[in-house]
Amino acid sequence: MNIAILSRAPRSYSTRRLREAAQARGHAVRVLDTLRFSIFVEAERPRLFYGGRPLPPIDAVIPRIGASITFFGNAVVRQFEQMGVFTLTPAVGIAMSRDKLRALQVLSRHDIGIPPSAFVRDRADVLAAIARVGGAPVIVKLLEGTQGIGVVLADSEALAEAIVHMLQVSRQNVLIQKFVAESKGKDIRAIVVGGRVVAAMRRRAQGQEFRSNLHRGARAEPVALDETYERAAVKAARILGLRVAGVDILEGAEGPQVLEVNSSPGLGGIEQATGVDVAGAILEHLEEQMHLPEVDLRQQLSLGQGYSVAELPKTADSPLANKTLREMHLADMEVLVLSIRRAGILLPAPRGATTILPGDRLVCYGKRQIMKELIPPAPAPKGGGAPAV
Repeated sequence: MNIAILSRAPRSYSTRRLREAAQARGHAVRVLDTLRFSIFVEAERPRLFYGGRPLPPIDAVIPRIGASITFFGNAVVRQFEQMGVFTLTPAVGIAMSRDKLRALQVLSRHDIGIPPSAFVRDRADVLAAIARVGGAPVIVKLLEGTQGIGVVLADSEALAEAIVHMLQVSRQNVLIQKFVAESKGKDIRAIVVGGRVVAAMRRRAQGQEFRSNLHRGARAEPVALDETYERAAVKAARILGLRVAGVDILEGAEGPQVLEVNSSPGLGGIEQATGVDVAGAILEHLEEQMHLPEVDLRQQLSLGQGYSVAELPKTADSPLANKTLREMHLADMEVLVLSIRRAGILLPAPRGATTILPGDRLVCYGKRQIMKELIPPAPAPKGGGAPAV
């Protein structure tokens, strides 16, 4: 294959390791400076130029988009996608993971632990926001910060309010986040590749530093994740649409708390701490995707008029509950159950003898009207009338 690595740092550890892993597997690989691309948009003919010249044929792209060039870098990745070139990290995943607030908002809709967080613009709302996340001490962080830059621990409400106001005056977007005291000075970085954790390390800050970033002098040690932490890492990466991700997790008293998901995780610290060939795992997954690419079911199967892919709500009050798929005769009604999600476990391609339990979520393909009839009616509001605003 002809593989392109998008990177502004060709000599960095991560870029070098990815290039070496690709070459070791017999691929032709080029490291291309993301900012040297120019994008040409034309009906039915999207094109990219590099250094002013037409781009030679490329089979796959490994994006390494730095935070300082997110907007342009993501535009380049999107253009590759429009040209039909496989991109290991999709543009939508880069965009969601790079925006810390958006990522937390998306994760909050799912059964996954995250630190309580608040985002406000009116100074009058700051103290109330601090109280809602559990009170001081709190973490105040810039939404655009990386490697621990722009992250402050405020010991009091007054200090937190002053820091937030100062940053807002300088036109910075600021997040207020609960300080998970039991994890002070340490966190877990798990590297997810293709839906599995291939390596994990625990990072410990040194001295009085509370930030556990390796760039801040933290020390790393390999760690074997239990099922709960591994599932949280894999699920967070999947929710944000990332095939390769570095998931940062705090070890909270109530279990894993996903702090951040990185779409371009550094490989140096994790490979050196664990001895795992992470770069090789990434290239192996890229090859698998090229041989058997994933497809967007909603896009592929929603072309027929009146048909779509949809997730049915929980089945506690549904006519489906406590019946087998065969008893429901769904296939006769032109509804195919693609998967069932049950208590965080995915049951793919369920058979007719599978019983649907209360609380199951079904992903189905079929006639929209039939699927609508399978959804139980929403309960009437208590007391009648419209809810108060």
